Amino acid sequence: MRRNRGRCRRRHRGDRIGPKFLRAGIGFGGDCLPKDIRGLISRAGELGTVNSFAFLRDIDAINQGRREYVVRLAKRLLEGSVDGKRIAVLGAAFKPDTDDVRDSPALDIALKLYSEGARVIITDPVANENVRGRYPSFHVEDSTEDTLRDADLVLLLTEWKQYRDLDPRAAKELVSTAQIIDGRNTLDLATWREAGWQVEALGRP
Repeated sequence: MRRNRGRCRRRHRGDRIGPKFLRAGIGFGGDCLPKDIRGLISRAGELGTVNSFAFLRDIDAINQGRREYVVRLAKRLLEGSVDGKRIAVLGAAFKPDTDDVRDSPALDIALKLYSEGARVIITDPVANENVRGRYPSFHVEDSTEDTLRDADLVLLLTEWKQYRDLDPRAAKELVSTAQIIDGRNTLDLATWREAGWQVEALGRP
């Protein structure tokens, strides 16, 4: 399991850039790319060439907007308000195979829902301790089953294999309402819908 703490590490280009970064979803995070984009925007302003890099502002705005969209979608599924609703969040790290939660889209979405009164329950295979350290007010569970139990809405926000491979029929027995937002465009929609779930998958009908 990779541990991505500290400054960005240089990796083989093929591991960093490729089709996996073009999938629809809640956007990118971490301590490197978002910071680098904003740094370039700032430097362009200092050099008086900000108009030449306007597309970077658009990238940053669109990336942040994906998180806001999930919050709006959650409200729609919960009849206009998340206040008092139990929302299960699967995944806290900004990507799978790391415990890094810096600028995590998953945690940003969870925080926005929490600030609007939702009862947010979070779980992650390896990042739970980092979540507890950064957000002591969050309800963090070590068990996926305990996270799902009695949930009014499920959000899949980090595409860990164990979440992609969840049995939708078994999961349906745990939740209060079988509705899920696939924020990483990773679930087999037909299988989940056949099991009785309402599925909203970003980037798919």
